[in-house]
Amino acid sequence: MSDGLTDQEARQRLLRDGPNELPVSRPRGLWRLLVDVVTEPMFMLLVACGAIYMVLGDRHEALMLLGFVFVVMGITFFQQRRTERSLEALRDLSSPRAQVVRGGQVLRIAGRDLVCGDIVLLAEGDRIPADMELVESSNLTVDESLLTGESVPVDKPERRSVFSGTLVTQGTARGLVIATGARSALGRIGQSLAALGGESTPVQLETQRIVKRVAAVGLTLAACLAVTYGVSTGDWLHGLLAGLTLAMAILPEELPVVLTIFLGLGAWRLARENVLARSIPAIELLGATTVLCVDKTGTLTANRMAVSQLWSQACSYDCDRDSAIPLQEALHGVLEYAVLASHRRAFDPMETAIGDAGQRLLADTEHLHADWTLVDDYPLSREMLAMSRVWQSPDRRERMIAAKGAPEAIIDLCHLDASHSAAIAQQVTAMARSGLRVLGVAQAGFAADALPGNQHDFDFEFLGLVALQDPVRADVPQAIAECHAAGIRVVMITGDHPSTALSIARQAGLESTGGVMTGAELDALDDGALSARLTDTSVFCRVQPEQKLRLVQAFRARGDVVAMTGDGVNDAPALKAAHIGVAMGARGTDVAREAAALVLLNDDFSSLVVAVRYGRRVFANLRKAIVFVIAVHLPIVGLSVLPVLLGWPMLLMPVHILFLQLVIDPACSVVFEAEPLEAKAMTERPRKPSTRLFDAAVLARGFWQGIGLLGILLVVYVLSRSVSGSENVARAMVFTVLVLSNLGLIQVNRSWAPTSLRGLRVVNQAFVWISLFTLGLLAAVLSIPVISQLFAFEVPSPELLLGGFAATLLGLAWFEAVKWALARQSLGRA
Repeated sequence: MSDGLTDQEARQRLLRDGPNELPVSRPRGLWRLLVDVVTEPMFMLLVACGAIYMVLGDRHEALMLLGFVFVVMGITFFQQRRTERSLEALRDLSSPRAQVVRGGQVLRIAGRDLVCGDIVLLAEGDRIPADMELVESSNLTVDESLLTGESVPVDKPERRSVFSGTLVTQGTARGLVIATGARSALGRIGQSLAALGGESTPVQLETQRIVKRVAAVGLTLAACLAVTYGVSTGDWLHGLLAGLTLAMAILPEELPVVLTIFLGLGAWRLARENVLARSIPAIELLGATTVLCVDKTGTLTANRMAVSQLWSQACSYDCDRDSAIPLQEALHGVLEYAVLASHRRAFDPMETAIGDAGQRLLADTEHLHADWTLVDDYPLSREMLAMSRVWQSPDRRERMIAAKGAPEAIIDLCHLDASHSAAIAQQVTAMARSGLRVLGVAQAGFAADALPGNQHDFDFEFLGLVALQDPVRADVPQAIAECHAAGIRVVMITGDHPSTALSIARQAGLESTGGVMTGAELDALDDGALSARLTDTSVFCRVQPEQKLRLVQAFRARGDVVAMTGDGVNDAPALKAAHIGVAMGARGTDVAREAAALVLLNDDFSSLVVAVRYGRRVFANLRKAIVFVIAVHLPIVGLSVLPVLLGWPMLLMPVHILFLQLVIDPACSVVFEAEPLEAKAMTERPRKPSTRLFDAAVLARGFWQGIGLLGILLVVYVLSRSVSGSENVARAMVFTVLVLSNLGLIQVNRSWAPTSLRGLRVVNQAFVWISLFTLGLLAAVLSIPVISQLFAFEVPSPELLLGGFAATLLGLAWFEAVKWALARQSLGRA
């Protein structure tokens, strides 16, 4: 049983019993997606226009229109299906994980792959993934409130059962899976899990309000236009057609689709960078983050703990320098009791490193005690930063107690005098200044049967110090420098010694001129004094998980947007309190992951910086897409309304607007979403969280680009009609310039730098393909007589086409001038 199931046995049982999962809210299937697309207001309007053409007897126009409807529906369906697939991948990533023993190896697998007979390792903070019977248990307590409603944790000794969905609040254990999925206790009472991606974001809510208002205004204007046309001409069917055309021109139906695709694909892109977005709104807020509160171990450091030095009052040993010589006898007890004070099946990297050092340095000695039996243990607590384990030797009646923890806590347990304590503290400081994590070690004997309730009641003897090293990750200094350049402050919160914390801070490139603040100092400050200290303090040490909550709240009270990393059960309140909670995916507990908005799958600080970069990219590209939508819709609306008011023939018909949708929709949702971040975006201050997507700058940019294009198109119409004497030629010229200018608008708005040279240097494959597709369709419409007739076009002369190309270049120059002027205006305000 100790080796667990083999891979083949696990596969067979998975096929037999099915995955270990409960029914969840299903993602939208193909039919649901298709129904959603078909019932979009834009497509309903297009179908209505097709019906009117049928009534008017324009059968070819009706069939052409409906054919285009299916093309646009196919594009929209493909884009939304791609987004759904991205969200499905995120759901798989966000499923619970389990640490199991299979084939004698410890593996971390998806909880859905657990089968009956698996051996699962449990530790504090784990969400129990299946019903199981405990085969080993050490000080295990479980919160079963999900099943029973009772909030008091329950002790779970060996041979007791634990149930799926409950939470380990303390201790460690090994359990044998006895029921999975719907057969578990949670499955039997019909509980269900929440699926990812079902919430509306602040930006989506803002966009919904804008779309509703614009749609209401557009439908009102469309009705007025239809009535005006019908009254003035007596042709009510064509009046209705003109009104529907205006409604199609005004309705910003792209915006909800754009938001869904941007946020869904943004989350998918983050997952490819080892950052799981459990909450889509977190992506929006990332770009506004001003403070990153991070752990030291495993986030700034590599989480590869190794014993570096051993020290006692008699001698010392450097594991690198002295590796060729045996460990001195005087230090055997230090390492021996450090091993005894650790879990045999260690979850903590420090305990793993101590165990490895014991196996290496104490091999072939009597100081490794595989035959000793664990009687009880005293876990680490906020009041006592030390843990003790009580052992029974088979050849002596007296019980042996091994303790390890913060040196000051071990000194306290040993009741040392002032001079002895000062000598130890001096050695601890010397080690900590080198960036080492230092633990004190002590031992005691106890002859009575009944153990005391407090570690202080043992008569401990101080043995020495164990110093461990965890190097700073190689990419951390550059990542922190990038944060500083972006106006983001990085704050380190650790439980380490002050000197260790300062050493790591300097190596990582953190601002440390303000010194350090300890947890004890934090408790002594009122809120006002703490706020004042936060101005220049970026290193916090000897901090308990409960104190992180106060730090997060204090930063928020100062107006900062806070991202907070955490991995333990007690970190959950701070993760929830932060604007963006970030859990560690590799070493973090299930509770921390459930409380967090983001999960770093590789526990790497540089991934968090990548997430911030993506957050800025998503928001910036959304604004570019919205400017494009405004700039494109303004001339379409103008060309739908002005001919009616001026007594001209209709310039744009439903088929023309549908053709334009083939450009607008993919450009908004594919081209702009794929644009990389602007070169200077990570050297600017974070945006204010109150910054709106549809602010004055976005509306002004779109308005001026669009109104200038409308003016150019009206001039093109008047000149073309004057030169050719044909309404169909003039309509073809206006449409050609409008389509080409749409491509120009995309190119100009790909970058908001003063000129579009960056956009020319950076190739956007989606834009290339959309441009080629659009130009090919435009050539077909102009050159194939049957299609030209359906569009009410006549082929312009080469001279007119050359003039249209010149008008397109004029429009491009206008777009660039608007961009340059707004950039100058923005610099002037700064």
